[in-house]
Amino acid sequence: MSMTPQQLVAEAKAQIKEIDIATAAQHISAGSVVIDVREPAEFEAARLPGAVSIPRGLLEFKTDHPVLADKAAEILLYCKSGGRSALAALSLQRLGYSNVRSMTGGFDAWTSQGQAVAKDTTQYGG
Repeated sequence: MSMTPQQLVAEAKAQIKEIDIATAAQHISAGSVVIDVREPAEFEAARLPGAVSIPRGLLEFKTDHPVLADKAAEILLYCKSGGRSALAALSLQRLGYSNVRSMTGGFDAWTSQGQAVAKDTTQYGG
């Protein structure tokens, strides 16, 4: 049976934990690992403070990255609108990560609610 990308995302969202912007901000303040799964150019333009770039297309192959060393760590994933991060969260869960969250609405929702962004590229990890 063939699926659309939207159906694939909906299926992933049914199997993961999503959190809203306010809860995501709390997780960031509490020290959660923040992973931006957008493409490098998106990350370089602006990102959540403290985020590390691991593009969605590389995520499963970057589990040796230091931020992914602890499979029990609190991990917050985000993308532009929430689709790629939902797929990424499901992938990490399947790889044994137990505390993965996807941010509902992604970077667009974060900025529309007036949350702080960073614009330097010192955290690039892709």
